Amino acid sequence: MVQLQSVHPTILNGASQSPGLLSQLVREASCLVVVLLAITVVGCSTHADRVRDARYAYFANDLTKASALLTKAESKRPGERECLLLDRAMVSLVYGDAAGSEALLREVRDRFDYLEQKDLTESSLSYLTDDTSKAYAGEDYEKVMVRAMLAISNLMQDGSDAIAYSLQVDQKQREIDQRSVGSTNQRNTSPIASVAIGAYLRGIVQEESHTNYDDAERAFATVASWEPSFEAAKFDLARVRAGVHSTSGNGVVYVFTLVGRGPFKEEAFAEATSDALLIADRLVSAVGPHTLPPTIAPVKVPAIVVPLNAIDSVAVDVDGTPTARTQAVTDVGKLAVAQFEAERQEVIARAVVRRVLKKAAVYATKDALAVDDGISNFAFDAAGVVWEATEKADTRCWGLLPETIQVLRLELPAGTHQLTLRPARQGQPIGAAHTVGVEVFDGRNTYVLASFPTQDLVGGILTSRPAGTRAETQRSPRTHQAALPAAAPSKTSAFMLR
Repeated sequence: MVQLQSVHPTILNGASQSPGLLSQLVREASCLVVVLLAITVVGCSTHADRVRDARYAYFANDLTKASALLTKAESKRPGERECLLLDRAMVSLVYGDAAGSEALLREVRDRFDYLEQKDLTESSLSYLTDDTSKAYAGEDYEKVMVRAMLAISNLMQDGSDAIAYSLQVDQKQREIDQRSVGSTNQRNTSPIASVAIGAYLRGIVQEESHTNYDDAERAFATVASWEPSFEAAKFDLARVRAGVHSTSGNGVVYVFTLVGRGPFKEEAFAEATSDALLIADRLVSAVGPHTLPPTIAPVKVPAIVVPLNAIDSVAVDVDGTPTARTQAVTDVGKLAVAQFEAERQEVIARAVVRRVLKKAAVYATKDALAVDDGISNFAFDAAGVVWEATEKADTRCWGLLPETIQVLRLELPAGTHQLTLRPARQGQPIGAAHTVGVEVFDGRNTYVLASFPTQDLVGGILTSRPAGTRAETQRSPRTHQAALPAAAPSKTSAFMLR
């Protein structure tokens, strides 16, 4: 970052009295322009540019390289630390270190909560530089997804904190929704207000208790309302209303899959729309006696990119028999795009304000120095252009999120089973099969997690109960259960097996 130093009054006086000194200042200003141009050429890479190799290594299943690159970047770029920790958490999770992933996610969650307190100094500085000068407080969808991934990471261990994390998902959504009312862009509701993954996770954990069916019913009803395309929710509701987790002698396996490459940010140019100019005019007026010029050239802004993914689900075989495919319970890509579109005019407006204030600063400096000759004007105008050119769009983000979080519920007899996962598109396999052994206990849940950002598995398949796991002796036994209506099992089976 280039810092602008104040000019001592004696220098200004001397310059006005000595043409030779003024020429020297012009030459020095011209040299400064050259230096700034060099800085512009070598120093304008964005966060997206700097982490590209680490992300490619992750998608290529080179987790050691991905982790090393992210750790190295973290030591060099403290302003990007939270984003890098989030990506490291994903690497740790698919590598099999769920506890390490949970610790990293918890650190970022707490940091984001702290950074929600706005720093006026940082906000002011960002108008003289760009948004990358501010500490990264996370996008709203990232704040929600941190809590969702915390719950999933915890489920892959003992699950003792999964309900607490899932409640935090809903709590954070409510906070965001309340904050969005009366915001600058006057949104009535937040696009983050209907993320079903937290309620779903809470429902499956409450159901496993065999007693908290009322809580499970409320959770699944929320899922059905918020994510109507998730067809499994209606069968979940029918099951918990009947008060039966599973048939005696059976347990349940939940297969969670992280499917597709998720949203990330890239730098783009955007036209100053009329809505953005209205917002910018209010911001400029609040800063000082400035006005917007009649025309504004396109400004640099971050753009949300959701890749076109070949994979759309994961097919699961049980003990060699084709069984079912996973289904999306949360679409992270749509979530990120919805938030970006809701806030886009504000982002453009801030970029417009920066441009106006930078031009105003150049003009004010020229007036203070009484610059009136062509060479000096050129030097200052060129410096102003370079100052604007050094601005970068803030592309910091959680770049290793999936496009969708998907799940499949399987009720299986207690014992050891082999699950085979295969990436699919429109029901057809498009990649290699991967098998994992799981242990199913009577009346209990077993959790499985796999990441398929492409048609290739990244990392290994995690399970909370690997094959050969001993049965717990201190878990609550299966309690009283109402008889499940005869139609419900067949409906569920028909849905799950088609």
